[in-house]
Amino acid sequence: MINWQNWKQAKPLLWMLAIPGLGIIYTISNRAGMHVFSLSTRLDDMTPFVPAFVLPYSLWYPFLAVVLIGLFRKDPRLYFRTLAALCMGMVTSYIVYVFFQTTVVRPEVPQSPYWSSALLNFVYANDMPYNCFPSIHVLTSYLMIKACRPFGLAARGMIALTGTAIIVSTVLIKQHVIVDVAGGILLAEIVYVAADWVLRQTLDRSKARAADSYALSEDR
Repeated sequence: MINWQNWKQAKPLLWMLAIPGLGIIYTISNRAGMHVFSLSTRLDDMTPFVPAFVLPYSLWYPFLAVVLIGLFRKDPRLYFRTLAALCMGMVTSYIVYVFFQTTVVRPEVPQSPYWSSALLNFVYANDMPYNCFPSIHVLTSYLMIKACRPFGLAARGMIALTGTAIIVSTVLIKQHVIVDVAGGILLAEIVYVAADWVLRQTLDRSKARAADSYALSEDR
């Protein structure tokens, strides 16, 4: 457990700033390139358009922040693994966007006084319909669900429910298609394993250097 009275111990939380930092790359590249593909299927055409799901979609950033802070308090190593996986996944997604850019055809938002229409119009206006495969919303939300094991039963259930709602919302508000969801989940599984391997290698090298330093000091 972290002693929050010692703020120096909380400094690793600053690594979370890598998420909005990497997000700048997404914002810059989220525009039509020379070749843009569509991965929409008949199943996507059959999927309903539900503007109200823009609410869980918009909770994405707070959801990531709350879960990652909770992980840091419960299990710092798992925090670093999850954050590393998240960043690796985002970078991998950006590389895919460069060579295989996809788009989604957006429906017309109902002109109604409801909050959902206003919020969805805001999302559409500030997020162009490109760079869809794999879905970063799905990638990161799925990682939060995978990493929630240190929490209690109620918290795990809430994380799973919120993460699932965000994943489902990407399709129901027509920000992504089903293939984007599958790609985000598959990528999350890969980078979660890769991040664990990288951390293990880093820790092993650190232990080896510490052992070498201790041996040298003993020889003296």
